[in-house]
Amino acid sequence: MPSQRANALAERIEQGAAALAAFAEGLSDEQWRKTIPPDGRTAGVIINHVASIYPLEIELAQTLASGKPIVGVTWAAVADVNAKHAAENAKCDKRGTVELLKKNSKAAADAVRAMSDAELDRAAPVSLNYDAPLTTQFFIEDHALRHSFHHLAKLRAALA
Repeated sequence: MPSQRANALAERIEQGAAALAAFAEGLSDEQWRKTIPPDGRTAGVIINHVASIYPLEIELAQTLASGKPIVGVTWAAVADVNAKHAAENAKCDKRGTVELLKKNSKAAADAVRAMSDAELDRAAPVSLNYDAPLTTQFFIEDHALRHSFHHLAKLRAALA
């Protein structure tokens, strides 16, 4: 029997991704290429970043769900990943990015839906959070779920 909590988490991932996709589709070419302060990345690159990072966020959540700690993930490593992504995707196009956002958010939501309540409740140390023993559910909420809402709010404010 599928977990009601997992399904609710998955629906919220889908909700955030859909809102970000709708926002992205409404951007002009000029807005898509606008640099967003203080971030320094363009709006398009930020949206592409959200789309691209879902697989890693879910892989890390699945690590926790299996009872293993997340090790070696630091804020410096996150900054390096983000900088590399920005350099490699500086010319990302809107259509391809929105398609990637929809595809990867669906895969993320499907992976979360497959989790049991026991997996959502499982906790292990997370290096990104000073080795605090976090539950899988918290990690999902703080990363795969929150990420689209976080960047959408920043983009709306910057492009208002």
